[in-house]
Amino acid sequence: MKKFLSVIILCFPLISFAQKAEKKLEISPDVHFRMFWMSTSYPETYKDDYALGTSFHMGTKLTYAENWDFRIGYRVFGNLWSSDLTAADPTSGGVNRYEVGLFDLLDLDDRFFGKLENLSLTYSKNNWGISAGRMAIDEDWINAQDGRLSPTGVEGAKVWLITEDKWNFTAWGIGKMSVRGTSEWLSVGQSIGVFPGGRNPDGEASLYAGNTESNWIGIAELSKEWEGLSIRASNTLVQNVSTTFWAQTEKRWVSEESGITWLWGLQAGFQAGLGDGGNLNPIFQYKNPEDRNWAISTRFGYKKAAWHLNLNYTKTGGEGIWLSPREWGKDAWYTFIPRERNEGFSSLNALTLFAEYSVPRTKLKAFAHLGLHWLPALNAPSENKYNMPSYRQINLGMKYSPESIPKFDFQLLVMNKEALGNQSLKPGQEYNKVRMVHVNGILNWRWN
Repeated sequence: MKKFLSVIILCFPLISFAQKAEKKLEISPDVHFRMFWMSTSYPETYKDDYALGTSFHMGTKLTYAENWDFRIGYRVFGNLWSSDLTAADPTSGGVNRYEVGLFDLLDLDDRFFGKLENLSLTYSKNNWGISAGRMAIDEDWINAQDGRLSPTGVEGAKVWLITEDKWNFTAWGIGKMSVRGTSEWLSVGQSIGVFPGGRNPDGEASLYAGNTESNWIGIAELSKEWEGLSIRASNTLVQNVSTTFWAQTEKRWVSEESGITWLWGLQAGFQAGLGDGGNLNPIFQYKNPEDRNWAISTRFGYKKAAWHLNLNYTKTGGEGIWLSPREWGKDAWYTFIPRERNEGFSSLNALTLFAEYSVPRTKLKAFAHLGLHWLPALNAPSENKYNMPSYRQINLGMKYSPESIPKFDFQLLVMNKEALGNQSLKPGQEYNKVRMVHVNGILNWRWN
């Protein structure tokens, strides 16, 4: 990164001079202010927490001759008001899971900090382009998951190509990660383990944090769209850890007479361990190199006027546990619901329903999620990494962008999770997992 920055500093005066002479320099602001309220409430047995945080991103985009783009942006964070997020729950002994993610997980006492979030150079033509530096990403298993004060980002290079018959090819080489809820750019191996690590197959606490050896990530993706049909396939290779193949196809049927759009989607994936699984010593391994896992996910959708409905189902299985670092974004399968992930299990059956209603003549959308998630037995750490009980989740929320305040939006999310059935749960299997009401209130103002 230092070499890349040095080249930018040395070349930029020359580029700027040419731009002034030819008057082809365009400057666009990239400003983002966010205020985030988060609270988690439990029955009297457990510790409640709350936090009010803010972040401010100040950056710019410089475009030269329509082919060159230079982006730079710095974000500052602040903990304006919170409960004691470092104190353990007195009943379970567990530590806060949700609110701490608004701030610096690498230094929980740091109330104000900042980091250089964007620094990239792009050259593009009509059908191809290349970018290098620090930038955003939105791939199947590495994505922004913008549900905190800042998104996850990557440092590396990206190239894309569109063929004459409209096939889209994208490739990434990634060397560092900016994990949401942290103040630093970390190597690939260091980024695995910033979030809580669950259990090893023997039932003891996972020890892969700080012990995972991985230097880079490679991603290749191929996609194409026809009228009403799309396909996409990707492979995510984490050096010395795992390789994950993922494919998706979707078909849409539009009835002009009724105004109804029907959707059917199918996803399929295969994951295998690689190299040492992150460490030659099994005690420090993130993934067993012998793991062979599969996943199938499907979606049926309906959309008409103000209504949008999806019914989703996912099943996973195979040998070992499907793993994707929670630091790197949300799950790719259709059944993902905000505020919980379903990687970390040898088998999964998940059924979710999504409903959204757009209020006519306004910019107000109301939505709801209902999810039923059947997980492996709690007493089998080799199958249930995070000691998570089977659960039911309900999300209710809304998004509003008032016309009177341009570039502003407000989001509200209320989530409840409860264990399925009459499970006999220990405090550590409830705290941070079920029997909770979790609230998010987010204000955004963007200028870009």
